[in-house]
Amino acid sequence: MLRLSKKMLFAIEAVLDIAYHAASAPVQSREITRRQGIPRRYLEQALQQLVRQGVLIGVRGPRGGYRLARERRRISVGDIVRVVRTMEPGENVPTDAGGSGLGHSVVQPLWVELHEEVMARLDSVTIDDLCTRADHAGIASEGRRNLDFSI
Repeated sequence: MLRLSKKMLFAIEAVLDIAYHAASAPVQSREITRRQGIPRRYLEQALQQLVRQGVLIGVRGPRGGYRLARERRRISVGDIVRVVRTMEPGENVPTDAGGSGLGHSVVQPLWVELHEEVMARLDSVTIDDLCTRADHAGIASEGRRNLDFSI
């Protein structure tokens, strides 16, 4: 069954932070750490995995950082959860576990159904949806504040 772990929360927060606070320059991991309070060791591991799985793009160099690999409306929370689940072994329902007929025929299928329902819901929520929620909650976007439209 899907377990909400620190890594999962940190990964979702990091992608949301990149989407919400992005400006013209990539978002640096130290900025995410400052804003979200995510420990650097968790953050870097999650960001690298998200880059390898095509959710983020890593930009090298002194002004490097991270950008979304796709539009924020095309990245779902489910996408992020799947990446993190590959980092956390033992999260799947065991199909070969011992147990009674009730366990195999009733309880395990129920757990699989619940997992599928949760993932379907997470797939329906995009990073854009979360950015809208953050905006409605009155959270200031540093990226928008730093944009200068003067000509």
